[in-house]
Amino acid sequence: MTGLLGALLPAVPLVAGLLGLLLPPAPRRDSATGGDRARSGAVTLGVTGAAGALALAVALLFTVDGPTETSATWVDFGGLAVTLGVRLDGAAALVAVAVAAVALAVQVYSIGYLRRGPHDDVDVDHRYPPYAAQISLFTGAMLLVVVAGDLIMLLVGWEVMGLCSYLLIAHDRRLAGAPAAAMKAFLVTRVGDVGFLLGIALLGVSTGSFRIADVLAHDHSGATLTAAGLLLLAGVAGKSAQFPLHTWLPDAMAGPTPISALIHAATMVAAGVYAVARLYPLFTAAPVTLTVLGVLGAITLLLGALAATAQDDIKRVLAWSTVSQLGYMTGALAVGSPSAALFHLLTHAAFKALLFLAAGAVIHAVGTTLMSEMGGLRRSMPVTFWCTVVGLGALAGVPPLAGFWSKDGVLSVAESAALEGTGPAPSWVGWIVWIAGLIGVAVTAWYAGRLLLRAFFGAPRLPLVQPHDPPAVLRWPVLLLAVPAALLGLVGFVGAFADRLRFPTVPVAGSEDGLVHLGPGVLLPLAFLLFGAALVTLGWRRDPAADPAAALGPLRPVFASAFRLDDVQRTLVVRPVRALARAARTSDEVVVDGAVEGSGRAASGLGAGLAALHRAALPRAAAGVLAGALLIGLAAALVGVNR
Repeated sequence: MTGLLGALLPAVPLVAGLLGLLLPPAPRRDSATGGDRARSGAVTLGVTGAAGALALAVALLFTVDGPTETSATWVDFGGLAVTLGVRLDGAAALVAVAVAAVALAVQVYSIGYLRRGPHDDVDVDHRYPPYAAQISLFTGAMLLVVVAGDLIMLLVGWEVMGLCSYLLIAHDRRLAGAPAAAMKAFLVTRVGDVGFLLGIALLGVSTGSFRIADVLAHDHSGATLTAAGLLLLAGVAGKSAQFPLHTWLPDAMAGPTPISALIHAATMVAAGVYAVARLYPLFTAAPVTLTVLGVLGAITLLLGALAATAQDDIKRVLAWSTVSQLGYMTGALAVGSPSAALFHLLTHAAFKALLFLAAGAVIHAVGTTLMSEMGGLRRSMPVTFWCTVVGLGALAGVPPLAGFWSKDGVLSVAESAALEGTGPAPSWVGWIVWIAGLIGVAVTAWYAGRLLLRAFFGAPRLPLVQPHDPPAVLRWPVLLLAVPAALLGLVGFVGAFADRLRFPTVPVAGSEDGLVHLGPGVLLPLAFLLFGAALVTLGWRRDPAADPAAALGPLRPVFASAFRLDDVQRTLVVRPVRALARAARTSDEVVVDGAVEGSGRAASGLGAGLAALHRAALPRAAAGVLAGALLIGLAAALVGVNR
């Protein structure tokens, strides 16, 4: 029963998404009443709701007997089979619930946002059906990654997500930057996906099977496993925006805000973290891979947090915070706790989706994404304000909100790995993850406070705008997401619930019950102290319009440009690749095409010469015959006269 439900879980939104894209659109006669949008909205809401019900049923029916797996051979390549099937465990069930819940919130929110927000135009009703179908396809692809029992099926979902992200970021191609951002996201993630594909191929060839159960049970050689793990990490770095393949994610903010919530909360960016947790025994058997992951995670954590401190675009602040929080997840994986990583993945899905949808409500109200043009919104938008407070508090790690418990769990296992050497990677990896995580707590609290001040406090900086809380279709998804953002962390204390679902609780050194405990003991003072740092800054300067980022001085442009890594990539990668492409094109045009076209021209010239010679020979022959005839006639006449 559970296996059937698990198989239906990705199939329902995948089939609905494909049908929505392939079937012809409805007649345009309903454009005045939004008929296309209403029909598509009803269908996609029903489909996403059905996926959520299936995910919840799988979670409630799941037992503690271990992973449930069903499979059937799809295609066989000389003994190397690709199977259709699902592999379910407690983590898969919970992540599936999170994905479906966020997708449903985004679908409901999109109905109002695309109609009323900055993307509004007369053609919105006819652009909405493919948009809704793409969200369904995207949701089904992520659910396929979650429940796939075969690496090839996981890869299919992985790649379909990449395609859907491209389509959704560039949903309205008339918006400045949207097509370029979509292409950048597609190409940067494809760079990592090449390694991911090769890693899967290497595991399949060395194992003789692509089934995850077979791959995990196989006794791999050290060199092969290390090579495969490093190749897989390339794909993880692309999908989960880890240094140096993180640069696509902030630019993806050019897409609609609901898509930002979908991509940056529980779906695409979480796929890489989930894939490592899914295949974690392979990585622990090759500690070099976890060492690399820990270094990249620490760099990503700090880089994203520092870049968020100097952004003026509210969506880019949240995007860089996503990069940073993903660094916490990969850091937890590196120090030996996939449970801590998945716990933070779940809480992050709730509070980051909340923050993006709340930001969408602000953007809808004021018509801009720039915090320098906001201000004073707490009185005119009280619901959005308090929901944002909950989301930012969870992001900063303020207790007892969800982010406090999950982030504390990450720091606890990092501390244990650093001080006691409990992780699979060297203890110095634990040190860098722990130190980077503590610094990240402080920086996160600072930029979270800055965002709250710039958007909601002070005097309104657009006096002609009359902002207000959004209508119900936008407001209710935000309110409902605020509940798990506030309370999700507390489920770590509900032992019976955790045991039944195999909830990914955080094993902390010295803990006997496996539940989440306060580890480093510094989160509480840091969260409160640094969350108020921006308030102190503004109070000191007695200027409600001042930007706390001004205190960064000469570092501000460096942080705002994210250490100019885009320029570095442009110099080291993009320009050389373009130069190589131009050289290849020139070589193709001059050498290859030149040789082919030159031989053609030579043959044509020779033919033309022969033809000309042939054409010239005929008149000369005729003239010769005529001249000969004349000579013969003259000769005959002369002979006759002489006689």
